[in-house]
Amino acid sequence: MAQAPWPSAHERTHRYDVVFAGMGLANALTALRIRARHPYLRIAGFDPNPAVGAGRTWSFFASDVTPAQLAWLRPLLRQEWPAYEVRFPGLRRLLDTPLCTLSGPALQQALTGIVHHGEIREVHPDHVILTDGAVIEAGMVLDGRGARPSEALQCGWQKFMGQEIRLTRPHGLRHPVLMDACVDQFDGFRFMYLLPFGPDRLLVEDTRYSDTPVLAPGMAQAEIAAYIAAQGWEVAELLAQEHGVLPVVLDGDIAAFWAEAGPAAPMGMRAGLFHPLTGYSLPSAVMMADVIARVTPMRPQALRDMIEHTSRVRWRDQGFYRLLSRLLFQAGRPDQRWRVFERFFTLRQPLVERFFAGRSTALDRARVLTGRPPVPIGEAVRCITAPPFRMPTRDQPAGLAAALVTPGSRDA
Repeated sequence: MAQAPWPSAHERTHRYDVVFAGMGLANALTALRIRARHPYLRIAGFDPNPAVGAGRTWSFFASDVTPAQLAWLRPLLRQEWPAYEVRFPGLRRLLDTPLCTLSGPALQQALTGIVHHGEIREVHPDHVILTDGAVIEAGMVLDGRGARPSEALQCGWQKFMGQEIRLTRPHGLRHPVLMDACVDQFDGFRFMYLLPFGPDRLLVEDTRYSDTPVLAPGMAQAEIAAYIAAQGWEVAELLAQEHGVLPVVLDGDIAAFWAEAGPAAPMGMRAGLFHPLTGYSLPSAVMMADVIARVTPMRPQALRDMIEHTSRVRWRDQGFYRLLSRLLFQAGRPDQRWRVFERFFTLRQPLVERFFAGRSTALDRARVLTGRPPVPIGEAVRCITAPPFRMPTRDQPAGLAAALVTPGSRDA
């Protein structure tokens, strides 16, 4: 991607209307919406890696966003499938909800003229300081440098290793496979995720809902190779590889989370704007991109207050998903977690769509929690009746503290 021209090194202060610190997904989408709505504004993004989205895939369901949002996302899509499949030991099901994948190269191209290479030293509400001493002043600054360490959130982890491959012959898949849980279960709930990009081109991803954020790339690569061999496929070429760790929120203190935040306006996962159980932030990123583009320009404090208010409201409304996260991680054996998802995918498709979009109704919540639970009843009751979360002491760190060290998060 052609980078925007950058002033000579002796010019130490530069002025923009909007500056993006870090060009993760949330900031990238917001930059595009602001440029589309306010083409006269001077905007710039700074990131240590200006190749935004290189080697990344962001997948989402068409039902996660509004028709208008899907329309402006479509030029960024690599592929859109009309349905997807899930596979469990006792269930195999095809759901005709369209599944979309956003393309890193298309995102790079769309951001041409906005993104600059820059190592960021400090982020403030109205300026950014780079490690070379350059000061980037702005009417408003959006801090999208990914999730920040926090002891205010109690987390499990969704970690993944993915390989895009070209096979020696067609793979025969007609639809993506969101979860193939018919694999050995270890390190928590484990499944394979398959995206067919062409007759002989495929993304194969080993994903685990795990108690630890530690990802052993060599072991995951070996498991991917074993899965490919078990399907009777033969790899002709490894095209790309990605890995990452996403937080799965079990509980927390949203007030303490925001008390830890700095004065600059955070974005995306840094603002806690992601689905507590899936870890995905694209629907929230799309929503915030539209909202911020409508109100830009805005005073820095008003901008931060608006994002904090949105995050707190989302936290209040997402208690159901945090309860499900606790049931998944704290009730029953880790190698039996797949039973929770197998039962979930027997439910009606509209309920499944609203769940992934974070819009479950009261009736949805009742339906998910009624019937014979796929976890021991006593442990389920303990999770439901547990006392409120308490912040850990300094010698007992928890949550995101010191855990977010693995690069490659899909939804930064």
